Amino acid sequence: MPGFDDQTLLTAMMSLNMALQKRLNARLSFHGLGWTDYRVLQVLAARPEQTMRRIDLAEQVGLTASGVTRLLNPMEKIGLIDKQASDHDARVSLVSLTAAGQRMLKESSVTVADLACQLFGGLDTRQRRELNQALDALASAA
Repeated sequence: MPGFDDQTLLTAMMSLNMALQKRLNARLSFHGLGWTDYRVLQVLAARPEQTMRRIDLAEQVGLTASGVTRLLNPMEKIGLIDKQASDHDARVSLVSLTAAGQRMLKESSVTVADLACQLFGGLDTRQRRELNQALDALASAA
């Protein structure tokens, strides 16, 4: 392909990322969430005790320590998460998913699943699997 190179591919992927975030944020705003809020709920729900260190949560959702703190404060005020100090180390703060956060995740996951079906509905199982493998490989390289 003339004019096609890795930089063009990277630019296309970043444009896709921005477009997807815009669509997800628009849909999730119905629930009073943004994509990053949703990811926080999703990451916490995947933990066995639905609790993790704030700094680990920040890394999982791609934020700095101060960025995740700014994100968590309003989530705590509306009861989606709880923050507490660690019993073992006063310098460590923990974040836990509340029952309200679980309900919000369940409700908003329907919205995310609907958009995913719209986006990937035209792909068969093999194509979805290959796309997922390619994205996993790229994520590992990043």
